[in-house]
Amino acid sequence: MHSRSGTYVPDLLSVTPDTARQGVAEWLAERGEPTYRVTQIVARLWQRPLATWDRALRRLGLSARQRSSDGTEKYLWDLGDGEAIESVLIPEGRRRTLCISSQVGCALGCVFCATGRMGFRRNLTAAEIAAQVREVILLDPLLTPSNVVFMGMGEPLLNWDAVDAALTILNHPDGLGIGARHITVSTVGILPGLAQLARRPEQFRLAVSLHAPTPQLRHELMPIEKKYRLADVLGALGQFRRRVTLEYVLIGGRNDALEHADRLAQLARPLGALVNLLPLHPGGAPGLTPSTRAQMLAFERRLKRHGVEAVLRRSRGLDISAACGQLRVELEARRKVRAEEHARVE
Repeated sequence: MHSRSGTYVPDLLSVTPDTARQGVAEWLAERGEPTYRVTQIVARLWQRPLATWDRALRRLGLSARQRSSDGTEKYLWDLGDGEAIESVLIPEGRRRTLCISSQVGCALGCVFCATGRMGFRRNLTAAEIAAQVREVILLDPLLTPSNVVFMGMGEPLLNWDAVDAALTILNHPDGLGIGARHITVSTVGILPGLAQLARRPEQFRLAVSLHAPTPQLRHELMPIEKKYRLADVLGALGQFRRRVTLEYVLIGGRNDALEHADRLAQLARPLGALVNLLPLHPGGAPGLTPSTRAQMLAFERRLKRHGVEAVLRRSRGLDISAACGQLRVELEARRKVRAEEHARVE
């Protein structure tokens, strides 16, 4: 958008609602439009999103949509530059949780994550992050997410500026209006980003990807342990005035022994943390095996005996490519095979 004076008004979906309101107000004032138009227009950005607006609003393209028998939906969004990202919508009763991405790919290389095998491509903009929610609403208002989790592709705290703005867009009454306690940022524990998130006044929830109770084992599973050590990450959680969740993917024969549960309890109990036990999604990590159901239940019981609140989540979307990054990796592989077959024919 350009005003008559030549002032550039940025892509309205890439800025916070307050900035968008100011830009729209200036643009309308120069055209002699009444002030009530500001509220009408801003409401169509996020609250009641408009699909098109004379091509002024950038959209994500829907490249693929999969629906599981358990109701889980996976979306592959085309970013318009040859890159793509994923979101997953998980319905559970009245709750509809949308898992969103913050980067294209990921540089961290966690061994159990399909996104890590892709490597890092680029950061998402604030508009691309929040638009994942907006696009789901445009697909079907009945799918409007009640909760948002930054647990898709990428590490949110390595893209803090965009995530910071996206959090405001997601939470602001003039934005998507999702309560702060219904928005969770998941991180491996990027210390500078943790400090920045802790300074925000809203009660956004924090989940830390732990996945191992000792530095040695964590380093085997998550190379980031070399830079941001387990003890330092746990120490940084004292900055948060709200309860922290520790995420723990159970991998058969690697981190699921009862001795691991004992060590994990020693870390979680002083923090008063909730431990989210997550079954390894078999499609996300070739060469790794999910823990057996019996072992996962025993692990959960062991934590509870230590006085730690633990929840064993159930796998969702097993009949679709629901593991983080899996759909993108699979489609890339198919395109590569087709290109090689085409080259052989020529």
